[in-house]
Amino acid sequence: MDRNSSLFFLFSLLVVSAIVSETENLSAESDALIRQVVDGDDDPRLGAEHHFSLFKHRFGKSYASKEEHDYRFKVFKANLRRARSHQNLDPSAVHGVTKFSDLTPSEFRKQVLGLRGLKLPSDANQAPILPTDDLPSDFDWRDHGAVTPVKNQGSCGSCWSFSTTGALEGAHYLATGELVSLSEQQLVDCDHECDPEEPRSCDSGCNGGLMNSAFEYILKSGGVMREQDYPYTATDRGTCKFDKSKIAASVTNFSVVSLDEDQIAANLVKNGPLAVAINSVFMQTYIGGVSCPYICSRRQDHGVLLVGFGSAGYAPIRLKDKPYWIIKNSWGENWGENGYYKICRVRNICGVDSLVSTVAAVHTTSH
Repeated sequence: MDRNSSLFFLFSLLVVSAIVSETENLSAESDALIRQVVDGDDDPRLGAEHHFSLFKHRFGKSYASKEEHDYRFKVFKANLRRARSHQNLDPSAVHGVTKFSDLTPSEFRKQVLGLRGLKLPSDANQAPILPTDDLPSDFDWRDHGAVTPVKNQGSCGSCWSFSTTGALEGAHYLATGELVSLSEQQLVDCDHECDPEEPRSCDSGCNGGLMNSAFEYILKSGGVMREQDYPYTATDRGTCKFDKSKIAASVTNFSVVSLDEDQIAANLVKNGPLAVAINSVFMQTYIGGVSCPYICSRRQDHGVLLVGFGSAGYAPIRLKDKPYWIIKNSWGENWGENGYYKICRVRNICGVDSLVSTVAAVHTTSH
């Protein structure tokens, strides 16, 4: 091999190495984007354009026109500022870029939130007071087989239906030892339960609903089908395709748990995962850690599933060794901690203790 050929070969190796290195760096930065707090824009490489490029790559985002792209970039920059603000207000969690970073707060509320009519049904039972002396310091129903994989509600305000089915899936597991994924789409299509005193409280598919109203619908209709028999579409199809011959689980009773956090924990341990309402303001930018904001409204706008609690210490020092709740969300595994949210278990933060429901008993129909 002559000198020119050797130089060309060496140059080719360097080019290939650079391309591989750049590809690996892009992938690493894209992954790091999900874990790290968004920094300031002083460093051009860490500016908004850089983060937006990584965001689009990580979540497969594309826009129909330059105008839409420029608008989403503007929204993205505003959400970077919100993430920094949330980080300052919520230092024990990690806030930054998420899959929702190109949505305005109003778009976020419309697309993925959806609680309506937070008044309790008149016939809702109060859960009995349970002993709390022997409560464990840590408990997680995922470790006991009572929780299905994280689901994704998509751009549909059906969070209430996922919270409902999650609680019933857990209760069904406790009753039978069988973990069955139940149909949210049945609730979206068929449940239009209303409080007579609150006409606007009707469960309305992708336009919102309430877990307790959904439990009432299940009581009256006879039960819920399996996910595989009535699959989720993230749309209001307008036609109910409920088949009573394919009911997988039925509610025989449900109860509202008191605001006392030890009672909530005791009901969780005894009765399985609990349907919970929460204020989601800090969730749009949440990446991980234990969320314990200094200030958070108790006005609930999102339905989730409480599956456990923990007690390990977390920063800052003021919160060391304080307990927290473990929440299963319905925004897919590429949000939060693999689809889960941790929020501190103290002073009803973000209203998490205000509307908690337990399915007291179920019966099942095999087919």
